[in-house]
Amino acid sequence: MSDLRRVLVLNGVNLGRLGRREPHIYGSVTHAQLVEHLVGTGTGLGLAVEVRQTDHEGELVQWLHEAADQEIPVVLNPAAWSHYSIAIADAVAQVPLVVEVHISNVHRREEFRHHSVVSRYATGVIVGLGLGGYDLALTHIAATA
Repeated sequence: MSDLRRVLVLNGVNLGRLGRREPHIYGSVTHAQLVEHLVGTGTGLGLAVEVRQTDHEGELVQWLHEAADQEIPVVLNPAAWSHYSIAIADAVAQVPLVVEVHISNVHRREEFRHHSVVSRYATGVIVGLGLGGYDLALTHIAATA
């Protein structure tokens, strides 16, 4: 059994299209490359990182319930769901440690992106630092062990 602390990185809708979707906003790194990077970064921080992505809201809610039940810290990019999904917000409220991450600076984008219903339940929020926001979230989680 591993001595590394388990962490889930959960990515929401459309994030599986990283590298193809609006690279001028989200960059050219693919989701597969992000997964590889985060697993390696996590190992270096003493974390067993598992990255998941879904385009199905209910699946994300189930993963958050799993994290709540097992007290697994979460790095969460709920993507567009952050702006309106009360179901995801309610699930996040049950997880003891959640860092919400947004790749782009949502406050410099369309008005509807300026508010997250998830943020009030997150331990912290990282916005607009590109994929490096995930690294910062993992560093924070590692420091709270």
